[in-house]
Amino acid sequence: MQTEIVYSKIFDKHTYIEHPENAERTKVMLEELRRQPFFKKLVFKEPMLLPENILYSVHSDAMIQEVKRLSETGNGWIDADTYVCKDDYITARLAAGGLLQLCRDVLHGDADNGVALIRPPGHHATKYRSMGFCLFNNAAISAHVLMEQGNRVLIFDHDVHHGNGTQDIFYDNDKVLYQSFHLSPHYPGTGSIDEIGLDKGEGYTVNAPLPHGSGENTINRLLEEIFLPIAEEFKPDIVIVSSGFDSHHLDPLGGLKLSANFYGELIKKFQKIQTKIVCTLEGGYNLNWIGKCLASIVGQLCSTPIYIEDTVKEYNHAEDVVNSLNNKMKNYWNI
Repeated sequence: MQTEIVYSKIFDKHTYIEHPENAERTKVMLEELRRQPFFKKLVFKEPMLLPENILYSVHSDAMIQEVKRLSETGNGWIDADTYVCKDDYITARLAAGGLLQLCRDVLHGDADNGVALIRPPGHHATKYRSMGFCLFNNAAISAHVLMEQGNRVLIFDHDVHHGNGTQDIFYDNDKVLYQSFHLSPHYPGTGSIDEIGLDKGEGYTVNAPLPHGSGENTINRLLEEIFLPIAEEFKPDIVIVSSGFDSHHLDPLGGLKLSANFYGELIKKFQKIQTKIVCTLEGGYNLNWIGKCLASIVGQLCSTPIYIEDTVKEYNHAEDVVNSLNNKMKNYWNI
């Protein structure tokens, strides 16, 4: 089993130490991976630079030009949450290119699975706007390219924040299935049960907005009753996981109640649907725990699962959300 990790120190250039999304995140993740028994089994690769024509096929000219302009001098802000450093136009293209490279390796059999340990993250970036710490939408760019080549792509998003950008880009598309559980109400305010897609994409957006305190029991039920049966019927050629670790119970920007071990369990469940799984880094801001969350995922991917001492108790089972979403999705899928 070959698990590929795409990473570059260049990603450290995108940093603002007073911002939660900074270069310390990947540093502590790499340190944790080096401590694990499976570390020597991992294959590390440098990312490729995403060609500009691919970038323009997903994002608008104005959006791309704004990032390009701000990155020429650096220290600019797109909005109150989203900063741009010097040379970020290149850094962000390396992030998106690294994920695409990994997806291709997995689809072509050069790797069994992998993790794109890339920054800046992507799932909030829409077709027209960089936002929410995200410059370009890494997962959407890869999914778009793979879709154009005839592949069916499942994007599963376990970040505590809804991936509004990913949803937006594929909202009227039936070749990309987007599934997300997330805290609600929470930033960015999207991701309701009623947001199910448009036109031929109707039914291909599956949102589970969970109240504060929801945890593993609730999500296991969501997966077993809704997400996994839909995924199995969809028959994806590859699964892209938007790996946000801010859904961990101790994350400062969170509100869900997941343990570090649960991230590996999520991967295990989707491996029953499709073994070609690629994870891409999104959120996660507790520097004491994001490395352990990542290690849980990587251990499962490389067939060396680990156990981390981390107990948590959920206090909201969100049965109404599960039941409402089930009733909604029955109109489109055999669940």
